[in-house]
Amino acid sequence: MIWILCFEIYHSEEPGVEMKKVWIGSFFIVLPALLLAPFSASAGTLTEADALYDQGGMENYQKAIAIYEALLQTAPNDFDLNWKCARAYREYGETAKKIKVDGWEKICAQYGKKGMQYGAKAIDLNPASPAGHYYYGLSVGIYSDGTGILTALKEGLKDKTQTSFEKAYELDKMYEDAGSILALGRFWAVLPWPLYNKKKSLAYYREYQQTPYFQQRDEGKVYLAELLISMGGKDNKAEARQILELAIQTHDPYFKDWAGRLMEKVQ
Repeated sequence: MIWILCFEIYHSEEPGVEMKKVWIGSFFIVLPALLLAPFSASAGTLTEADALYDQGGMENYQKAIAIYEALLQTAPNDFDLNWKCARAYREYGETAKKIKVDGWEKICAQYGKKGMQYGAKAIDLNPASPAGHYYYGLSVGIYSDGTGILTALKEGLKDKTQTSFEKAYELDKMYEDAGSILALGRFWAVLPWPLYNKKKSLAYYREYQQTPYFQQRDEGKVYLAELLISMGGKDNKAEARQILELAIQTHDPYFKDWAGRLMEKVQ
């Protein structure tokens, strides 16, 4: 009924209806946006972005990123949106690396850098939370996978990464399955000579080994075994073999393959 009434008024030649015509014209311009607004909001909620992230996979990570960034357009200083966006960017790059998609190095460099930007923003917004510090550091790691660690070092990222992981450790070392403990162990293990420190790395890995997450996740087993092998010695290799016998049982093809390569070194 309202459509018929508006049509009759808009096309009327009676005097005094000009302002009504202006109002009706504006109404029809705004109406589509009003009708679509509920659908746009429901298609891009934080809950949906989080659900997509939890489902995993590069496609879902990309969709989650799109929603997070759309929400950030209207709330750029939202702490949760920033660190979750950093997390999604990092995980996208990590997945690309693990499954070796074409051009994964470029993807890691690009997505790692974006993750660093959002992680740094999260740190500025809430330095008392481990989230920004942790995902900034992990994003640097992905960026380094893409560009090479020497490039990252030349860009001054070593100290920033160390500071971020150490701050996350200080604030809550059990955050994200004791992620900062494991990250610090890996950090000191992969730095090039003369920056690496195997003693520090082993100390963090031993600490991580005492958490329940060592048995639940693959990374810690593979990382520790690799370090023990690099340190040499009969006892270290024997322990590495025991750890790898557990690690190689994983269903994750990336870490299963890694554990298999390491097992060849302790035969």
